[in-house]
Amino acid sequence: MAIDLEDLEIEREIVNIEFEIGDNVVYPHHGAGQVVKKEEKNILGEVREYLTIKILHNDMTVMVPCANAGKAGLRRVIDEETVKAVLGVLAADVSEMPKNWNRRFKHNRDKIKTGDIYELAEVVRNLAVREQDKGLSTGEKQMYTRAKKILASEMMYALEKTEDEAEAYLDEILLRTADELAAASAASAE
Repeated sequence: MAIDLEDLEIEREIVNIEFEIGDNVVYPHHGAGQVVKKEEKNILGEVREYLTIKILHNDMTVMVPCANAGKAGLRRVIDEETVKAVLGVLAADVSEMPKNWNRRFKHNRDKIKTGDIYELAEVVRNLAVREQDKGLSTGEKQMYTRAKKILASEMMYALEKTEDEAEAYLDEILLRTADELAAASAASAE
């Protein structure tokens, strides 16, 4: 029996982790990066401690107030056990999605917004399979490309691969999943 992540009513607890320079972190919507600076800044008359994070895959720098890091969804890069679980999500059956493309788009965007690696992996898998099966709208193609980049950026750190190696690894897994699901669908149609 497949478990749909939506059926698991998970309360996301906001955890404020103390990050240090050199830590590999994930910032939702942007992907994995590294803390390159930790400093106090006076912004609008208020002195706060900020983290400067370099997001490698899109050459972006993000500043996050330390006090709001947990609220912003900042977390450490996944460990080896979580990588295995994510690979399990990528290899699993497609979960139920709205048939209407704009509802599906919103549904997937909301999943990505959570910052949860499993939700992200589910969106990437569903869009990969749908792309091979029926094709994607322009908006969904852009979402798929972006979501896959974010996932690959974290896998890059977790698996100690280059960005290109991580993307190729993901593409290989997604192609295998899409092929297996297509074969299973064809077999059940007979």
